[in-house]
Amino acid sequence: MRTTIKKAIIFSLMLIGVSLYAQNKRDLDNWRAPDQRGINVFEAPKDTVSTFERVKVRVGGASTLQFQALSHENGVPQDLIDDGTVMELKSIGSNFNLATANLDLDVALAKGVRMHLRTYLSSRHHPEPYVKGGYFQIDNLDFISEGLLNDLMKYTTLKVGHMENNYGDAHFRRTDNAQAIYNPFVGNLIMDSFTTEVGAELYYQRNGFLGMVGFTNGKLNQSVAEGSNEKTGGASFIAKLGYDNQLTEDLRLRLTGSIYTTGYVPNNYLYTADRAGSRYYFVMEDVDATAKSPFRSGRFDPGFRNRITAVMFNPFVKYNGLEFFGTIELANGRASTEMENRSTTQLAGEVIYRFGQAENFYLGGRYNTVSSEQSFGDVDINRFQFSAGYFLTKNILAKLEYVNQTYDGYPEANILYDGKFNGLMVEAVISF
Repeated sequence: MRTTIKKAIIFSLMLIGVSLYAQNKRDLDNWRAPDQRGINVFEAPKDTVSTFERVKVRVGGASTLQFQALSHENGVPQDLIDDGTVMELKSIGSNFNLATANLDLDVALAKGVRMHLRTYLSSRHHPEPYVKGGYFQIDNLDFISEGLLNDLMKYTTLKVGHMENNYGDAHFRRTDNAQAIYNPFVGNLIMDSFTTEVGAELYYQRNGFLGMVGFTNGKLNQSVAEGSNEKTGGASFIAKLGYDNQLTEDLRLRLTGSIYTTGYVPNNYLYTADRAGSRYYFVMEDVDATAKSPFRSGRFDPGFRNRITAVMFNPFVKYNGLEFFGTIELANGRASTEMENRSTTQLAGEVIYRFGQAENFYLGGRYNTVSSEQSFGDVDINRFQFSAGYFLTKNILAKLEYVNQTYDGYPEANILYDGKFNGLMVEAVISF
């Protein structure tokens, strides 16, 4: 027993020593840090200076836990509940949500060549581990031939994989399961645009200007099967154009416009691809709801399935500790059973003030609204969020959020009729 304890202590000390030694060597080239340094970083930075010496594997991850104190209600007449036309809202109280966890592998494979892989170890929809996605990033072609297309590759990056597609800028600030350190709030946008598809994206960044074009196969779940519900055809096109520059020592300005459009695809997932789930457990769900399904509580899906065109504009301004980030999103599409397209508009604006040593404190507010044409009429969803955060270290963040969300335009026979939820969320985030 004593021998075992001694071995465990020696092994632990060795790990601590290796960890302390490796800490200064964990950063990779053209890579977004998973801690406080990665806040307000969008596309991975482009730098021609290489630190590559040999293959290096960086193991990282994140763990997040929330305490939820929310309440919800609707205006559905009692007689519709009594006769079974509409189900009763699930009773919810105050308690902890499921702890979520990510595992990240980032590997420097060659000069200018990097791989990223993210696995959800625990998520609301999947308590078991599963791979979210990954990609290869190529910033230099010296691994093929020394000096190959050097003048072009000074400004060009290629990403290939089954990966999170770069539509809009909001996905850079959203919570990705346990990776919540970039998000100054607890919840993501009401209409949460996020998808992982097999494809490639080509970037050109120069003097503050950014251009990107990409193509994917338009499928979240990959399959070669053909039939009534599965087809091998289909594709999506993604593009982004923008400007991002530190105009003065105090002032940074970024403005981008993005487009995501499909031809025919078996099933579009732009607003339903997040398998991790919403942070607001059970809000506006019926009595039969479980934590796993439905798992996107509080979000909105416009119901576009086979064809969709979505455009997003994102202004970002940071002056000293004060920053503004906006979202203007226009989406148009239809389901396979519909003959005409419907439109949806999402607007969001958030103001954050960061202060203290290394901006380790912040206060913020966000207003988010969605207006959408539905088969039964037009609906409006409005949300206010107020938050405060404190970085205990660059890897540890504590957040407090108040959220209030209302629904308008739904018929009496819908559980969201005159619905609303509000209350407090507390979240602790570790990311490294």
